[in-house]
Amino acid sequence: MVAPAGGPAAVPSPPPASSEATRHVMQANRSKNTKPELLVRAALREAGLTGYRLHWKKAPGRPDVCFPGRRVAVFVHGCFWHRCPHCSPSRPKTHPEFWEAKFARNRERDERDNALLVSAGWTVIVVWECRLRRASRERTLAELVEEVRRAREGMGAPRVVEVGSPGAWRLRRLRARRRSRRR
Repeated sequence: MVAPAGGPAAVPSPPPASSEATRHVMQANRSKNTKPELLVRAALREAGLTGYRLHWKKAPGRPDVCFPGRRVAVFVHGCFWHRCPHCSPSRPKTHPEFWEAKFARNRERDERDNALLVSAGWTVIVVWECRLRRASRERTLAELVEEVRRAREGMGAPRVVEVGSPGAWRLRRLRARRRSRRR
């Protein structure tokens, strides 16, 4: 696509759905009040951390859960749409160039929003959908609550924190193991 003169680059229009069923599945994807988001909010309420705003327009990126007074923004990322580094979600087989561009835009937007929030003095907490599965849910939510409390007490500088994520060394080892199995 050609960008308009002096304007932002044109975003390619989505390809037509391969079937009516696919179209309905894609339309059913929600951006708000998803199950992972509801789990996070329930854990925060249970821990007594109330007073948050949902999708607060005044914060860059409209965080899923936002504590304006504590300057804490929580993003609950879906693994497919935000390209999770932990579970390596599948890629659509049809129209790969459209999907690669879409995923790249999503990642760029996430990085931009995180940088804007941190530069404004916010602590950004990222929770991945896969980290809320039964096996790791309790640990992830406990870590989330601890990070929100830590930010409330003014401990630590503004930063981006991924809760429930294994250490970088463990992540590299897991990825190497997956690659060796594929061969």
